[in-house]
Amino acid sequence: MSAVQESSDAAVEEKRLALTDDSFDQISRPEGVWRDYELKCNLINKCFQEEIRFGRYQCQLFVLTGLGWFVDNLFFQAVVVALPQVQREFNPVRIEYAVLAEFAGLLVGSTTWGILADGIGRRLSFNITLFIGGLFGMAAGAAPNFVIFSSLIACLGFGVGGNLPVDGALYLEHIPQSHQWTLTLLSVWWAVGQLVASLIIWVFIANFSCDPSVPSGQCPRSDNMGWRYAMFTLGALTFSIFICRFFIFDVQESSKFLVAQGRDEEAIEVLEHIARRNGVSLTLKLEDLQAVSNDTTSKPTPKLSTNVRNAFSTLSLSHIRPLFSSRRLAINTTLIIIIWGLIGIAYPLFNTFLPLHLAAQGMVSGSSNAGEAYRNYSIISIFGIPGSFIACAAVDYTRNTGRWLIGGRKLTMTVSTMLTGIFLFLFTTSKSTAAVLGYSCITTLAQNAMYGVLYAYTPEVFPAPHRGTGDALCAALNCIGGFSAPLIKIFTTPLNGSASATSVNSPVFVSASLFIFAAILIILLPIETAGKMAL
Repeated sequence: MSAVQESSDAAVEEKRLALTDDSFDQISRPEGVWRDYELKCNLINKCFQEEIRFGRYQCQLFVLTGLGWFVDNLFFQAVVVALPQVQREFNPVRIEYAVLAEFAGLLVGSTTWGILADGIGRRLSFNITLFIGGLFGMAAGAAPNFVIFSSLIACLGFGVGGNLPVDGALYLEHIPQSHQWTLTLLSVWWAVGQLVASLIIWVFIANFSCDPSVPSGQCPRSDNMGWRYAMFTLGALTFSIFICRFFIFDVQESSKFLVAQGRDEEAIEVLEHIARRNGVSLTLKLEDLQAVSNDTTSKPTPKLSTNVRNAFSTLSLSHIRPLFSSRRLAINTTLIIIIWGLIGIAYPLFNTFLPLHLAAQGMVSGSSNAGEAYRNYSIISIFGIPGSFIACAAVDYTRNTGRWLIGGRKLTMTVSTMLTGIFLFLFTTSKSTAAVLGYSCITTLAQNAMYGVLYAYTPEVFPAPHRGTGDALCAALNCIGGFSAPLIKIFTTPLNGSASATSVNSPVFVSASLFIFAAILIILLPIETAGKMAL
């Protein structure tokens, strides 16, 4: 054996031994994955941290994944804000049925795309969701009746339902540990999506809508084109983002997904591509990954049809069982799924019907048009943006007291979720326009801080081979909760779906109570991910 070969083998062995020493305890979850994957993942994490770093590729990916979150809330808020005008034109028995349809689509979409992300990879789901969202978003603007409108909204939800879990996972798997806090910062795009939707719909509805004095069902389409123009605009905007993702920016598959599939050679190609984009060199070699498992073979790229079939045929327990592989991980997985379900009920109980709440609480103040109500809704939307920055500043701050680790993701989530519930309780005591607007603004700030950390913590706490499925379970229960929110409102408001100043408080009380309960459960989560590498 030559001296060069001996030196190479020694270098590989040195890297392998290093994984079992100081760097090994930096991995955030030793449970739920096999050891070979864990060691390879640690090599990749060190490569991102010490060589690739956070550069040009990560900045561009931050924008593109952020735009996915932007679109998710863009259409959610568009449907929310357009509900009063849709009700005035179509006069459905219950306007809440549109929200039920939206959450049904989100439920199927988030589950489908999350499972596929673990079966066929993140890249396809990352690209196709916005195509579906843009297509059905524009189609919803042309709906001739309420049934078709609700059906198209359900298809829209199926498309955008995968944005948050898939985009967050893909982004997390392409950044170094030192910049995992930027996953929380992604939530600022969620807040901007709400603001942009509010502004666009405000402009169109304020100028192209029936007078509020016109009874529901007597508002002709020609006089009520505002919400339709808004859906056309938002659909076109979503299509432009899809074009940027698919045709302009070369999104790479997750290297952690590839090594989990045994495709080490492709993983190295991805890392080399990212290193070139960042203008740095890469020392990690294919031999380094293969030395971990003592296997010099690399699996070929499987056909897409085979991947899709396998993703669902092995759905039974192949990606679910590892999420409960130890007592600690099982408790954490169970609690985080329940927390997502509780917030899934609580959030839409207030936010989905906020425009109706504002009108019921006198936000229009006798105005002859809807402009003032939508202006106030836009003001409320602005306050979600600083919530993201506040959460971002707090998520990585921890203090070790010896026995307890104080701070980090869990404390930030607990405080923001608790404050959300408290301010919602205070909202129900509002007696003036200023009080309603003020409590709505501060509630939105606390909510967005909560969601920012929750959307960062959830993918961090699941290992990459099962991250898509874990995110899908959380998103599914969240959507099931969201599906039940309109049902709660149906049983607590009059038959026509309208809300009076007194009846509006019933669902808000339920929402506030659920947020408080969710905050208590967050305290019980056994895993803190602050300062740790995500597998």
